[in-house]
Amino acid sequence: MRDDPRLPSSPGFWRSPLRGPRFTSVLGLVLLAGITVLFVTGLVSYAAYNPGLSPVNDKTPDKGILGFYLFAWPTNPHWLYRLNQGVHVTLGITLIPVLLAKLWSVIPRLFALPPARSLAHALERISLLLLVGGALFEFVTGVLNVQLDYVFPGSFYPLHFYGAWVFFAAFVAHALLKMPTALRNLRHLREERNDLVPPRPAEPTVSRRGALWFVGGGSLLLFATTAGQNFDGPLRRTALLAPHGGGDPGSGPNGFQINKTAAYAGIDTAETGEDAWRLVVTGPAGTVRLSRARLAQLPLHSAALPIACVEGWSTSDQWWRGVRLRDLAALVGYDDDPPDVFVESLQRRGAFRSAALRANQVADPRSLLALYVNGEELSPDHGHPARIIVPAAPGVLNTKWVARMTFGDL
Repeated sequence: MRDDPRLPSSPGFWRSPLRGPRFTSVLGLVLLAGITVLFVTGLVSYAAYNPGLSPVNDKTPDKGILGFYLFAWPTNPHWLYRLNQGVHVTLGITLIPVLLAKLWSVIPRLFALPPARSLAHALERISLLLLVGGALFEFVTGVLNVQLDYVFPGSFYPLHFYGAWVFFAAFVAHALLKMPTALRNLRHLREERNDLVPPRPAEPTVSRRGALWFVGGGSLLLFATTAGQNFDGPLRRTALLAPHGGGDPGSGPNGFQINKTAAYAGIDTAETGEDAWRLVVTGPAGTVRLSRARLAQLPLHSAALPIACVEGWSTSDQWWRGVRLRDLAALVGYDDDPPDVFVESLQRRGAFRSAALRANQVADPRSLLALYVNGEELSPDHGHPARIIVPAAPGVLNTKWVARMTFGDL
């Protein structure tokens, strides 16, 4: 079977003259740098949810030691999550051609016989299978999440989180095994022959340099059709492969991206009217119920902050105006150091209909229960009658249609 050129287990089956150690090494080193950045920004993104704060924020409760690095998410700089998630999603999509080219370049090894020639070779094959499977799983689920297409079973958060650790462990093991060879192949003008070089290569139709330019051009095209999701105005329309938000935001002061519309969240306008809606705020001094008119009579403050979502899209700074969270905490007994807060929405179903914020987020003077944006009342899709806006927080923690706030250590 190994010598039958009709079977993929035969070296003669793979005849492309492009395959070779040097071609594979170039792609591998690009992925080494890119995937390391992806892994780090992914872990940072998870930390931004403050999963150690409250069970409502923790989508991977059985992570155990995998949460060793978690830290209290800061509020400065206010664009931190926007930058992190923009890099994570844009870079992930940009690397897809490089990943596919790398997998194509080493595919003969997946069919090589015998499956294991030694213990070291067996470990290398196992790491390769985990690497290929993990890479495909992480990139496919990531792209589907960006497209808001949840066809995979279960929640995206634990699948992507645990998958990332399995993939990166295999990635590190493979990199340690192959790094010396890759560097040696790049240094030498004359590359070594190995099992990737076909014994009877076909006539070349493009040079290896041309193939690398082709892969690079594909990555550049994906970058150009994705990066615009991080900007407002005409550039956002170039983001053909990235979400622009969950609905047409229209024009005017409320004319910026929406992730979840009021209709999608099942918000009944009868619940948000002036006569019906009351904000319930609870703390050690008791509970207060505030109408929107009463909130508007409290000291109002303004802050210019973006909205950034896990899918990678973000807005530029919008001008929000409302009541500081720390002032609401003072109304129910926290005059000095405000504590954590548990926020609940009128939305009755779905992930993050409630969320928790850390004390440092509550204390930041830019953290608001916003009533207005860009000089106008919030629209229903942007959270009317009131919504949370916190610097550097993921969009899902900026709860819309707020109904109840409970201050206290969580």
